[in-house]
Formats: sequence, structure tokens, C-alpha cells
Amino acid sequence: MLRKEAPQCYQEFNDEDCIRATGPYEHNTDVVQDQDEASCGALPDEDVMDNSQMAAAFNKACVKNVFTFILVLVYLLLSTVAAFLAYQTISDFLEKLNHPVMSVSYKEVEEFAPPGIALYPGKAQLLSCQHHYYDYIPPGFLARGMEESDCVIKEVVYNDPHFNHTRRSLVVEGPTDVRNRELVFLQFSQNETEEDFSAISYLLFAQYSDMAKSSDKAAFMRDCEKNYSMWTFSGGFRTWVKMSLVRTSGRGNESIEFRQESSVVKYNDRRPPPEKTNELFFVVFQWRDPFIQQVKDIVTANAWNTVAILCGVFMALFKAADFAKLSIKWMIKIRRRHIRMKIRELNQIS
Repeated sequence: MLRKEAPQCYQEFNDEDCIRATGPYEHNTDVVQDQDEASCGALPDEDVMDNSQMAAAFNKACVKNVFTFILVLVYLLLSTVAAFLAYQTISDFLEKLNHPVMSVSYKEVEEFAPPGIALYPGKAQLLSCQHHYYDYIPPGFLARGMEESDCVIKEVVYNDPHFNHTRRSLVVEGPTDVRNRELVFLQFSQNETEEDFSAISYLLFAQYSDMAKSSDKAAFMRDCEKNYSMWTFSGGFRTWVKMSLVRTSGRGNESIEFRQESSVVKYNDRRPPPEKTNELFFVVFQWRDPFIQQVKDIVTANAWNTVAILCGVFMALFKAADFAKLSIKWMIKIRRRHIRMKIRELNQIS
């Protein structure tokens, strides 16, 4: 009997021990199951969080792509403006290069080189030629003759460059002293009653010495008549001519011309009636002021400024192209990343 009870008691003790032994195991099993259930229950929440994060990242990527696209458009617009600026700069440079600006300056001198005064009296006769100062012309000048003349005069005969006939010119050395208001006073007489209008033509050239030193004075006067303007003064008046010298220098050439201001005063003829058949001419030549007007062609286009502007424009263009290139690469990179995230999400779902 004792042997039978002992195993039961042993069995009972073993049962308790088993219960005690198996209790924690079963408890651990329940905990593991709870953890598995909890983990299984937590998976949907994590998916929701991943989807929300992916949506937020996608929205940020879209916003960045939109801003990048806007920046690319802005840089393209700026590049267009820069290209137009470069074209306009080159056009303005060429325009200024082909059309220089006239610059006017004045040079003051103490005295001028004596100009040449070529007169074409025709049938008129030179009565007198006198140098005076301070605008003073003495009275009784008609009684004087050519023997009292103090002018340097050369007579040149040549063929007219426009018409085939001979022309006679009297070339007089002009005034030089502008400070003392030196003048040259000439008077002519013409006995001609058939003409309704009478006048004497004249022209001015730069230096009398050029004609005096010329070996072919006829050819020289012919060239002067081609290149210089002709003026006239009429009979019965005193014509006061005030000259001014203009020097024009351009691209490789230089020209000299005269500008004049003339005033006319009527002559009160007090001669006896028989002498009035001879028509009288009076002309005075004098410098207007001691300034020589110098006109120069100035090219306002500065090559260095144009090159600097073009360098800045091209740098802006290259910078814009570089930024556009990097922006496009960044957009492609974001797009590829988004595609990889989509593929990963699809793989997780499958």
C-alpha cells in the first residue's frame, strides 16, 4: 500500500512541480502570443505612417519641382534678355563705329596765316587795294590809284573747270593780324551800262603762300574753284566780309573752309553826273574773331566697354545654362527616387 501511495504522492508532487514548472512556460507562451498579436496589430499603423511620410515627401518633391521649374523659366527669361542685350550692344557699337559724332572745339590764335582772296572782276578795273587797322578807312579814297596800293597781288589766267572758256583772277594776300583788326579794302570801277545787274565774284582759300609756291598756278586755281565756294559783291554798295576759318578732320583726310558774315552798306555817290557812268564796287575783308573752329570726327563706340558688357552677358548665359542643367539633373534624380519608392511600396503590398 505504501508503495502505491508513494507514487501517487510523488505523482501529486510531480503534478505540482509540473504545474509550477509548466506555469511560467505557459505564461511565456501567452506573452509571446500577445506580442505577436500586438506586432500583427501594429503593422497596419506602420503602413499608414509610411504612406503619410511618402505622401509628405512626394508633396515636398512636387513643390520643389514646381519651384525649380519656375526658376528655370526665370533663368531662361533672363538668358533671353541677356542675349537681346548682347545683340543690342553689338548693333550700337557698329552703328557708332560707322557714324561718328562731330566734335567742335575752338583754338585761339594771335594771327592767322594770310589767306588767298581770288577775285574775278571780269570787265571791272581794280582802282586801289589798301591794308588798314582798327576798322579805319580814310576819306577821299577814290582819288587814289594803284600806285599807292600796298597789297600783294598775283594775276592768274586759267581755263574754267566747268565751262570751256578762259578766266582771269586777281589773287590778293589777305589780312593776318586779328588782334589789331587788320583789314583789306578794295575798290573797283566798271564802265558798263548794258547790264541790268553787275557783281564781282570771289573765293577764299586757306593760304596765299600755297598759290605763290605752286609751280602750276593755273592748275592750283582750277582746283580751288572746284573745291571752294564762290561768293559775290555787287556794285554801288560797300560789302564788309568777316571771315572765320573752319578745319574739319575726318578719317585720314583734312579740309579747310571759310565761313563768312557779310554786311552791305549803300554808297552815297557824290560824283558829277558824267562820272557816274562808271559803276563802283567796294569790298572789305577782315577776320571775325581770333578763333579757329576745329571739327573732328569722334567715334563714341568704346571697344573695351563693349567687350566688358559682352563678357558679363556671356557669363550670365553660361551661369544660367549651368543652373538649368543642374536643376534638370536634380528633377530627374527626384523622379527616379519617387519611382523607386513606388516600386518598393508595390513589392511590399504584393
